[in-house]
Amino acid sequence: MTTPVTDPAGQAKAAIEYCYEHGWTDGLPVVPATQADVDACLAMTARGGAEIIGSLDHIGRSITVAQAAANAVMAGCKPEYFPVVLAAWDAVNLERSVRGAWQSTSGPAPLIVVNGPVRGRLGINCAGGVFGPGFRANATIARAIGLIVRNGYGIRPQQLEQATQGLPGRWSLCLGENEELSPWEPFAAVGGVPAGTDAVSAMLIRTCEYVDNRATSSAEAVLADFADTLARLGAYVGGAHSSGGLVLGPEHAQLLAGAGYSRAGVQQWLFTHAVRDRADLAAAGKGEHAAADGGAGGGPFPMLPSAAAIPILVAGAANAAMSMVFRPFGWAPWSGRSVPVAWSQACRDAQRRDDGEVPQ
Repeated sequence: MTTPVTDPAGQAKAAIEYCYEHGWTDGLPVVPATQADVDACLAMTARGGAEIIGSLDHIGRSITVAQAAANAVMAGCKPEYFPVVLAAWDAVNLERSVRGAWQSTSGPAPLIVVNGPVRGRLGINCAGGVFGPGFRANATIARAIGLIVRNGYGIRPQQLEQATQGLPGRWSLCLGENEELSPWEPFAAVGGVPAGTDAVSAMLIRTCEYVDNRATSSAEAVLADFADTLARLGAYVGGAHSSGGLVLGPEHAQLLAGAGYSRAGVQQWLFTHAVRDRADLAAAGKGEHAAADGGAGGGPFPMLPSAAAIPILVAGAANAAMSMVFRPFGWAPWSGRSVPVAWSQACRDAQRRDDGEVPQ
């Protein structure tokens, strides 16, 4: 006979263990979700709890807004994070490769980028350690997406998930763009959402690779460093071009802008210079694919499909000239569409009161 647990700490531990026993966690403890918790999340959005926001026909499963809310609570989200979770989910689902991504052998990770005033309201990190731990909003918004996939679709490692090795950051890559130190328009504006609007962009990525270049004041030298990383042979899958995007540190972004480069100018430079000789691909056993893509033998081979297919945003601290190259999943480029964060009317009224736009 099980002895009743009467102390609060013991009850919390028992609830967490119950979630483990039912396979509802991602390996770390989750916050058990009550109906009151779910209702608090649903109050932040005008979307109904029964609305279906995702389906995978081949496994016969769908996900509702209420299920997403429960998983956001389990991930540790505050209720006010939930509209950002929904926008992130919608943004991920705009990616053309998303239906196969959750069960891909690559095990791609969603890279979630937040723009607009919501970054400050929710404490979303945009600066130092932006890819790392330590910020509740960043960590739990990303984690919520993972739990929605796990518990909504039932896709778990060594079960429906087919990742050969997976990625250490599969459910932890949510960052705010450092708009304040960026010399260009917000990344969400590239995705069609006006500057100053709360918005989320998302891409599925394979991995991240840092570029450390603090030894030069030449914009072209820094660009050459980026191009070399983008043109790495190992990122070329075959049968198509490679893929790549940049999260520029503020110093690199400001150096490039100071030299007269727009975001589009950086994209064009990288597309033109991120090339390899076809003989290099042949030496790596990938020459047949390169030949099928436009020629045989030696000669330059563009590793990226187009200038526009190189997403570029700005994040991190201005304390060292470092940037990050990331690898979008598959051969389809980023959808190029960002998603506005949709708040309930009650949320909008509260935000206006907080901003002093209406009387308390």
